Amino acid sequence: MRKRSKARALALQFLYQIDICNDDEPLKYLGEFIASSTSDIDVGNYARELIEHYSAKSSILDRLINNVAKNWELSRMAIIDRNILRLATYELVFDDSIPPAVAINEAIELAKLFSTSNSGAFVNGILDEIKIKKNKLRELANDIQKLPAKTPERAG
Repeated sequence: MRKRSKARALALQFLYQIDICNDDEPLKYLGEFIASSTSDIDVGNYARELIEHYSAKSSILDRLINNVAKNWELSRMAIIDRNILRLATYELVFDDSIPPAVAINEAIELAKLFSTSNSGAFVNGILDEIKIKKNKLRELANDIQKLPAKTPERAG
């Protein structure tokens, strides 16, 4: 497995943990996780980069995926599948250094490796749509980022 493929697998494992733990500070264990998971500095650095970029844009990525995944809510997707989609959507929409075909193929391989026999086709279908709508989704992401942050409502 190539270094970036290993890093994506490592990032996926960490995002899975974040998804099931509901921690207020999900990145507080990132350094420890990476140090205990790989001795390859390049793998660790790219995994950290993916996780940190995902974390900075998590709500935007979820909205972009929901915009494309017709008849599928993220909450109904398998945890592994939705985190694969999150990583690949980040690469497709926000990282121009990764060719779209590479991002999609890597996501399909992760789905085949970590999820169900149908997950590769499911992930491929959604990511193909994201690739097609990339420019519109990037505009939507920019619009979302411009919105004022919601403040918590007070109980009355």
